[in-house]
Amino acid sequence: MSFDRWGYTFDGAHTDPSLLEARAGVYVVWCKNGDDWHILDVGEAGDVQNRLLTHDREDCWRRNCEGVIYFSATYTPNMPRSGRMRIEATVRAAIGAPCGTR
Repeated sequence: MSFDRWGYTFDGAHTDPSLLEARAGVYVVWCKNGDDWHILDVGEAGDVQNRLLTHDREDCWRRNCEGVIYFSATYTPNMPRSGRMRIEATVRAAIGAPCGTR
């Protein structure tokens, strides 16, 4: 399943980050509580799947989510890291996630 948001197509949202591809991209971590969805975190990685499976902010996600945590990603295999960082900054500015603020 996929969805469009912020001008990009995202894979997900999945409850298991191993369902995302091991490719470069920008990821979004969501919390779903009943019908309410909110964003916990956003980031970029050369390998989205591995980054989410070994993420150092998982404790922050759990502290800020009373529902189910979901994962999504938009893949950017031909984009340099600077491009992924621009996408991350755009999404982060639009949503104000509680985890991963810099």
